[in-house]
Amino acid sequence: HKGPQGTVQATVSDAQESGKLVIEAEKITKSFGDRPIVTPFSIRVHRGDCIGLVGPNGAGKTTLLKMLTGQLSPDSGTVKLGTNLEIATLDQKREDLDPEDTLANYLTDGRGENLLVNGEQRHVTGYMKEFLFQPEQARTPIRSLSGGERARLMLARILSRPANLLILDEPTNDLDIETLDLLQEIVAGFPGTVILVSHDRDFLDRTVTSTIAPAVPDAPDGRWIEYAGGYTDMLAQRKGALEERRKAEKAAEKPKAQEAAPQSANSKGKLSFKQKFALDNLPKEMAKAEAEIAKREQVMADPNLFTRDAAAFNRLAAEMEKLRTGLTKMEEEWLELEMLREELEG
Repeated sequence: HKGPQGTVQATVSDAQESGKLVIEAEKITKSFGDRPIVTPFSIRVHRGDCIGLVGPNGAGKTTLLKMLTGQLSPDSGTVKLGTNLEIATLDQKREDLDPEDTLANYLTDGRGENLLVNGEQRHVTGYMKEFLFQPEQARTPIRSLSGGERARLMLARILSRPANLLILDEPTNDLDIETLDLLQEIVAGFPGTVILVSHDRDFLDRTVTSTIAPAVPDAPDGRWIEYAGGYTDMLAQRKGALEERRKAEKAAEKPKAQEAAPQSANSKGKLSFKQKFALDNLPKEMAKAEAEIAKREQVMADPNLFTRDAAAFNRLAAEMEKLRTGLTKMEEEWLELEMLREELEG
């Protein structure tokens, strides 16, 4: 039994407008011991931007995010935060929730039936409906909620407070389709600035204006690049940069090749057997991984799974993470091989 989909405008509480320049980072760096996490990185984030932050686990996404929002000082470089900044954060840990608290109590901070949204008093059950909760759930304990419902509840509380910078750290983990749709609407309708850490490529493609990603996705070395557009745009730009690099390398090799013994005109280079096999086989492997991800997403969409079997839920979430990382690697390998094939075939 599903509640009506809420309108975005009603759910988002306006803070005072932030200054036009929200974050300005200039050549910031961070290392842990000998390991560089961020090498000189600069960015200007303006009001209304929606920035995606992607990369494999352990690449340093959370560290970079904390530096950009002033929670962690860089080793060198500067971060300036804009005026009137009010930050609201939804993180993946759902740490803020007391399982014995009721939904109404959590949303109103124990102040009874009403809460203040956008300067006006709202009845808690009316506000809950916009986040797809039924009125009768107001008195139920938080422990009875699924992972997706918990995320919706935290969103409802965060968005009732005035904020002009919304930080969403892996917000799409364990969300059902309804919550994903609602979250997408909220991000699109948010009047301020959004920074979104996510592995969900579709969600990034539908929401962000630019994407920050490691320069070397398979072996992050601390270099980060901001690409215009979503995840797919980032992959296309990476492909373009690789092609440019290859052309430059080829041009540098030409004089050497001319010095070498002349070759017959038809001795064009070919993909090795191993490369050809990978190029033919990777799309099948990618489709398999996508099917496995979809299978797990379907199981995790069960709102009672978390309550019924938290261990199974966590296991599925970990498997999804591994599958998504593997899929990204396969996509990038396939792109490189496809470019090489085009180059060799001229």
